[in-house]
Amino acid sequence: MGTTLPEITADLAEWMNDQHMFFVASAAADGPVNLSPKGYDTFRILGPHEVCYLDLTGSGIETTAHLQVDGRLTFLFCAFEGPPRLARLHGRGSVHRAGDEFFEAHIGDFPDRPGIRSIIRCEVDRVSTSCGYSVPFYDYVGERTLLDDNMGARGDDGVEKYWAKKNHTSIGGLPGI
Repeated sequence: MGTTLPEITADLAEWMNDQHMFFVASAAADGPVNLSPKGYDTFRILGPHEVCYLDLTGSGIETTAHLQVDGRLTFLFCAFEGPPRLARLHGRGSVHRAGDEFFEAHIGDFPDRPGIRSIIRCEVDRVSTSCGYSVPFYDYVGERTLLDDNMGARGDDGVEKYWAKKNHTSIGGLPGI
């Protein structure tokens, strides 16, 4: 059942790295809570209390907006194959854009993708696991290419225009990009 760990253990890190998808939740004091699924090879464990992920262009900017005003961030990993297992990482997140020291130090840790907005960093202050007994089995059949295809076809200028149109503010009216 549920266990709180002092840090991201080697066993847990290996298991999280094997997952094809994770979820990120954020919120501000007011407005909607945001929960986003993340895929591709975008998650990195930097240490026992530090993780980051590559933030790709999407139709919203909720996580970035929330982190800029609040900072709370939660990750959820689920076993959709193999033994049941869940892991949650709670912490304080920050947004790092191109030109920022953290971004430049870590962008090389990820595959090059079109539409990169930022790297989201999280200082993890709580690590927990739980059973995941009710999470169903799903078969992983591959990555969707739609996001890469769409952002790649836009080119850098088109992506920036998209940010101006779709990522300027959050659905709660907070500043985005």
